Amino acid sequence: QVQLVESGGGLVQAGGSLRLSCAASGRFFSTYAMGWFRQAPGKEREFVASISWRGVTTYYADSVKGRFTISRDNAKNTAYLQMNTLKPEDTANYYCAADIQGGGSSLSAYDYWGQGTQVTVSS
Repeated sequence: QVQLVESGGGLVQAGGSLRLSCAASGRFFSTYAMGWFRQAPGKEREFVASISWRGVTTYYADSVKGRFTISRDNAKNTAYLQMNTLKPEDTANYYCAADIQGGGSSLSAYDYWGQGTQVTVSS
Protein backbone atom coordinates (compact mmCIF):
# COMPACT_ATOMS: atom_id res chain seq x y z
CA GLN A 1 0.00 0.00 0.00
CA VAL A 2 1.30 3.46 -0.94
CA GLN A 3 -0.14 6.76 0.22
CA LEU A 4 0.67 9.88 -1.76
CA VAL A 5 0.39 13.50 -0.64
CA GLU A 6 0.93 16.38 -3.05
CA SER A 7 2.02 19.87 -2.06
CA GLY A 8 3.39 23.02 -3.62
CA GLY A 9 0.40 24.24 -5.58
CA GLY A 10 -0.78 27.82 -5.51
CA LEU A 11 -1.50 30.95 -7.48
CA VAL A 12 1.18 32.24 -9.85
CA GLN A 13 1.32 34.74 -12.69
CA ALA A 14 1.86 33.61 -16.25
CA GLY A 15 5.55 33.06 -16.90
CA GLY A 16 6.20 32.10 -13.31
CA SER A 17 7.32 28.83 -11.76
CA LEU A 18 6.15 26.34 -9.17
CA ARG A 19 7.57 23.09 -7.87
CA LEU A 20 5.14 20.39 -6.85
CA SER A 21 6.13 17.65 -4.45
CA CYS A 22 4.62 14.21 -3.95
CA ALA A 23 5.52 12.57 -0.66
CA ALA A 24 4.98 8.82 -0.50
CA SER A 25 4.57 6.57 2.48
CA GLY A 26 5.66 2.95 2.49
CA ARG A 27 8.91 1.09 2.13
CA PHE A 28 8.86 0.40 -1.57
CA PHE A 29 8.63 3.84 -3.15
CA SER A 30 11.81 3.24 -5.12
CA THR A 31 10.20 0.31 -6.94
CA TYR A 32 7.28 2.36 -8.31
CA ALA A 33 7.18 4.41 -11.46
CA MET A 34 5.65 7.82 -10.73
CA GLY A 35 3.42 10.02 -12.79
CA TRP A 36 1.87 13.47 -12.69
CA PHE A 37 -1.56 14.13 -14.12
CA ARG A 38 -3.84 17.16 -14.12
CA GLN A 39 -7.52 17.89 -14.39
CA ALA A 40 -9.03 21.24 -15.27
CA PRO A 41 -12.68 22.05 -14.50
CA GLY A 42 -14.99 20.35 -16.98
CA LYS A 43 -12.16 18.38 -18.57
CA GLU A 44 -10.87 14.86 -18.28
CA ARG A 45 -7.78 14.05 -16.28
CA GLU A 46 -4.73 14.11 -18.53
CA PHE A 47 -1.18 12.90 -18.46
CA VAL A 48 1.57 15.42 -17.71
CA ALA A 49 4.79 13.50 -17.02
CA SER A 50 6.14 10.20 -15.74
CA ILE A 51 9.43 8.85 -14.44
CA SER A 52 10.73 5.32 -14.09
CA TRP A 53 11.55 3.78 -10.74
CA ARG A 54 15.25 4.55 -11.06
CA GLY A 55 14.63 7.96 -12.56
CA VAL A 56 16.39 7.06 -15.80
CA THR A 57 13.41 7.29 -18.16
CA THR A 58 11.02 10.22 -18.35
CA TYR A 59 8.04 11.03 -20.56
CA TYR A 60 6.19 14.29 -21.06
CA ALA A 61 2.99 15.46 -22.65
CA ASP A 62 3.70 17.61 -25.69
CA SER A 63 1.96 20.54 -24.01
CA VAL A 64 4.54 20.70 -21.21
CA LYS A 65 7.67 19.44 -22.93
CA GLY A 66 10.53 21.87 -22.43
CA ARG A 67 8.76 23.68 -19.59
CA PHE A 68 8.16 20.98 -16.96
CA THR A 69 10.68 18.59 -15.42
CA ILE A 70 9.82 15.48 -13.43
CA SER A 71 12.32 14.07 -10.94
CA ARG A 72 12.46 11.89 -7.88
CA ASP A 73 14.53 11.38 -4.76
CA ASN A 74 14.13 7.78 -3.64
CA ALA A 75 16.02 8.45 -0.41
CA LYS A 76 13.30 10.96 0.52
CA ASN A 77 10.38 8.98 -0.91
CA THR A 78 9.44 12.05 -2.93
CA ALA A 79 8.70 12.87 -6.55
CA TYR A 80 8.75 16.38 -7.94
CA LEU A 81 7.35 18.36 -10.83
CA GLN A 82 9.21 21.56 -11.63
CA MET A 83 6.97 23.80 -13.69
CA ASN A 84 8.48 26.78 -15.49
CA THR A 85 7.06 29.34 -17.90
CA LEU A 86 3.58 28.60 -16.65
CA LYS A 87 0.60 29.48 -18.83
CA PRO A 88 -3.05 30.09 -17.91
CA GLU A 89 -3.92 26.83 -19.65
CA ASP A 90 -1.79 24.98 -17.08
CA THR A 91 -4.42 25.84 -14.46
CA ALA A 92 -5.68 22.55 -13.02
CA ASN A 93 -5.67 20.25 -10.05
CA TYR A 94 -2.44 18.27 -10.24
CA TYR A 95 -2.26 14.67 -9.06
CA CYS A 96 0.65 12.33 -8.54
CA ALA A 97 0.29 8.61 -9.01
CA ALA A 98 2.35 5.47 -8.46
CA ASP A 99 2.57 2.39 -10.66
CA ILE A 100 4.27 -0.88 -9.73
CA GLN A 101 4.75 -1.59 -13.42
CA GLY A 102 6.31 0.74 -15.96
CA GLY A 103 4.25 3.90 -15.56
CA GLY A 104 3.71 5.82 -18.76
CA SER A 105 0.87 8.03 -19.92
CA SER A 106 -2.16 5.84 -19.27
CA LEU A 107 -4.27 6.71 -16.22
CA SER A 108 -5.45 3.14 -15.89
CA ALA A 109 -1.88 1.88 -15.41
CA TYR A 110 -1.49 3.60 -12.06
CA ASP A 111 -2.33 1.85 -8.82
CA TYR A 112 -2.25 4.68 -6.27
CA TRP A 113 -3.29 8.32 -6.43
CA GLY A 114 -2.91 11.39 -4.26
CA GLN A 115 -5.66 13.88 -3.48
CA GLY A 116 -4.27 16.60 -5.71
CA THR A 117 -2.94 20.12 -5.35
CA GLN A 118 -4.43 23.14 -7.13
CA VAL A 119 -2.35 25.21 -9.52
CA THR A 120 -3.81 28.47 -10.79
CA VAL A 121 -2.00 30.57 -13.37
CA SER A 122 -3.26 34.11 -13.85
CA SER A 123 -2.82 35.99 -17.10
